[in-house]
Amino acid sequence: MTPTIANPPSPLEERIVCSIAAAMKYEVPANLMLAIAEKEGGRPGQWVRNGDNTYDVGPMQFNTRYLSDLAPYGIAAQDVAASGCYAYDLAAWRLRLHIRNDGGDLWTRAANYHSRTPRHNAVYRADLMKKSLKWANWLSARFPTRDATAAEVGEVRPTR
Repeated sequence: MTPTIANPPSPLEERIVCSIAAAMKYEVPANLMLAIAEKEGGRPGQWVRNGDNTYDVGPMQFNTRYLSDLAPYGIAAQDVAASGCYAYDLAAWRLRLHIRNDGGDLWTRAANYHSRTPRHNAVYRADLMKKSLKWANWLSARFPTRDATAAEVGEVRPTR
């Protein structure tokens, strides 16, 4: 009998699994990470040239401008361009830095992933808010949360 080999995950499955895992690892909201992954919509191996002569690379469209910060750790463009969850980990790491260190509300900080230029940030921010709500609903429908403070052990309450 020949052993069966599972098919690799589809790009959407990889995006979802990797985004949630990275969000948990870097303690950023999973719905926000999923929204950014959807918004960026890159593919493994993809390089998109920007007007400022930088490139957005891979599934999370990680800008090459940030690679100089990562070079001391041995992280290069081909690492963020590859398939798998590594690019999502790097994106969650960067998102966490924006959330912790940048000014403005959460949405502006998260939109800094795309751009700190106010007009670009505002457009990205508005779409990110819509996508985040969609993903929050998606997560809530699939991953019910148990409230440990509920009156009865095991009682499931919505987390909204």
